[in-house]
Amino acid sequence: MMDADRTNYTPKPGRARASLALVLASSLVAACGNSAAPARPATGAGNAPPGMVHIPAGTFRMGTIDGPGPETPVHEVQLAAFLIDRTEVAVGAFASFVAATGYRTEAERFGWSGVFEPAAQKWTPLNGATWRHPDGPGRPEAAPDEPVTQVSWNDAQAFAAWAGKRLPTEAEWEYAARGGVDQAPYVWGHDLRPGGRPVANWWQGSFPERDTGEDGFRGRAPVGRFAANGFGLADVTGNVWEWCADWYDAGYYARSPRTAPRGPDAGTARAMRGGSWLCSENYCTNYRPGARSEATPDTGLNNLGFRLVRDLTTTSRAS
Repeated sequence: MMDADRTNYTPKPGRARASLALVLASSLVAACGNSAAPARPATGAGNAPPGMVHIPAGTFRMGTIDGPGPETPVHEVQLAAFLIDRTEVAVGAFASFVAATGYRTEAERFGWSGVFEPAAQKWTPLNGATWRHPDGPGRPEAAPDEPVTQVSWNDAQAFAAWAGKRLPTEAEWEYAARGGVDQAPYVWGHDLRPGGRPVANWWQGSFPERDTGEDGFRGRAPVGRFAANGFGLADVTGNVWEWCADWYDAGYYARSPRTAPRGPDAGTARAMRGGSWLCSENYCTNYRPGARSEATPDTGLNNLGFRLVRDLTTTSRAS
C-alpha cells in the first residue's frame, strides 16, 4: 500500500516541514470501549448564539481503551461549560474576515501549500493552492458553504481573535465531539455504518486507489450535511481535520491534569482532531473521536480546517 503522506512530498525552502506523515496516521486500530452509553445530557441550546452550541460542564473519560499509544491512558477530565461552533468554519465566514481585515494566509504568503490529489494518489506541495482554491489553481473555487481549508494554525488564531473566540483545547474538542456517549469508538455509537450506511464524510472504498463516494461526496462536503451528535455538533467526524489550541505531545495523557488540561507548555507541532475525507477503513481510522494527530503551526492542507469555542463570559464580533 502506498503511503500517501510521504510519497513525493518535498517542502520548499522557507517553510517548516509539515507533519504530513502524521496527517493520516497510518494503520491505526479502531478502539472500542465496553461501557454502555449513558443518557445524553441536555445542551442548553437556548443559551447559545446562532451557529454555536452550549456544552454543559461535566466530567468525561478522555482517550481510548486499548488504543494507540498517543490515545492512552484513558483518564478522567473535568471541564467548565463553554460554547463551540456547530460546524467547521466555512469559506464564506473566512471570506468575511479577509474582506474586513485584508488578512493574507500563510499559504498565500508562501506561494504554495499541501494538496492531496486523488488522481495522482499522492501529496503535492502545489504552487497557488490557497483557501480560495484549496485544490490548486485551475480547480474550482471553494464554495461558501464548504469548510475552509489551506489555513494554518496561525491563520486560525488570527480569525479567532477577529471573531472574539479561540481554538478549543484537545480536551474541549473531544468532550464536545463525544456528545455525551462514553467511550464509544464513533460519535454516534459502536457501529461505523449504522443502518448499513456511512453517516459522515470519510473515504469509502480502498484508499488511495478508489473512492466510491458512498456518503455522497468525493472530497470535502458542505458543512452540516450529516446528522449532528448528541450535543448538536456536526462534522466532528471526517470532512476536514480541525486544529486545536494545544501543543502536541504523544505522551501527554500520562501526566495530564484532571481539570481543564491545556496541553504541554511548548512543542514543535499543534494538535489536530476529527480525521478527514481521506480517512478510510483500510488505511487509517482517524474518524474516531479519540484519535489524535499533529502538524507544524504553519501547515496548510486541503483536508485541514478548524472550528472555534467561546468562554461563556466573553462576547463576540461574529457568531
